[in-house]
Amino acid sequence: MKRTILTGVLAMAAGVAVLMAQQGQPAPAGQAAPAGQAAPAGPRPKSPEETTALQALGAAQKTGDADAIIKAAEDLLTRFADTQFKEQALTLEGLAYAAKGDATTEQVTWGRVMDVNPNSLLANLKLGGLIAKQTKDKDLDRDDQLARAEKYLNTEINALKASPSAQVAPLDAEAHEGLGLIGLTRATANKDADPKMYDKSIAEMQIAANEDPEQPTYQARLAAVLQSAGKNGESLALCDKILATPNLNPAIKTFTTNLRAVAAKAAAPPAPPAAK
Repeated sequence: MKRTILTGVLAMAAGVAVLMAQQGQPAPAGQAAPAGQAAPAGPRPKSPEETTALQALGAAQKTGDADAIIKAAEDLLTRFADTQFKEQALTLEGLAYAAKGDATTEQVTWGRVMDVNPNSLLANLKLGGLIAKQTKDKDLDRDDQLARAEKYLNTEINALKASPSAQVAPLDAEAHEGLGLIGLTRATANKDADPKMYDKSIAEMQIAANEDPEQPTYQARLAAVLQSAGKNGESLALCDKILATPNLNPAIKTFTTNLRAVAAKAAAPPAPPAAK
C-alpha cells in the first residue's frame, strides 16, 4: 500500500543543488568567478574536497542506490559539518530510507531536515505522513502525536496552495491521505461517538483519490474508511472499481479483495430465523 515518490518534483527538489555542484563545479567560496561569468546563486561548496563529496552524492543519486545515497550523504555531513548543502543531503537521505522501507530511521532523518529548515515542504509532508501512519488509536500520546502530524501536513498543504501546479498534485494527495488517516484514528478511538466522526476521514481520502486518480492506493484507503464508517454499499462499489483496474499491484489487489469480503458480509441482510 505504501508508495514513495522518488522521481519528479520530489527528487528535483531534493537534488537540484547537488546536481548543480556536480555539473557546474562552482568555484569554492572565497575564490572569484572567471572573468565575464556571474557567480553562481544559492549554496556553494567551500573547498575542492567538498565539491568532490558533492559529486559523489550526485553520482549516488543518479544510480538510485539507497545505500549508496545514505553513505555519500553521511560522508558529506560528517566531513563538512558546516556545508551549505545540509538540507539537500538530508532530504536525499530521507528519501533513501523511505525507499528501503526503514520508517523509523526515515522519521529521524526528516526530523534532522526540520532542524535545518522547519519550512521544508518535503520534511513536513513526510514527517506528518509517517506520524499519521504509525500512531495507533490506543497510544497514550495519540492526541499529541496526531495534532503534531496534522500541523506538519497542513503546513505542506498551505505551501502548495501558494504555488499551484499540476506537478504538485501527487504531493497534495499524499498530504490529504495523511489527514485522512488522522481522522480515521480519531474516529476509531471513539467508536461509541457519532458516526459522523468518520466524515472528516472520508472527505480527506476522497480529496487524495481525486488529486491522484491513477494511484489505486488512495482508492483502496477510501474504500477501507467507507467500510469502517458502515457505508458498506459504497465500499463494495469502490472495491469492484479498484479490482477492475488493469495490472493492479498484487498487494493492493489482495487488500481490496479482503476488504470487499468484509464489506459484503456486513452489507448482507440478516438470515431469516430458522423455522421451528
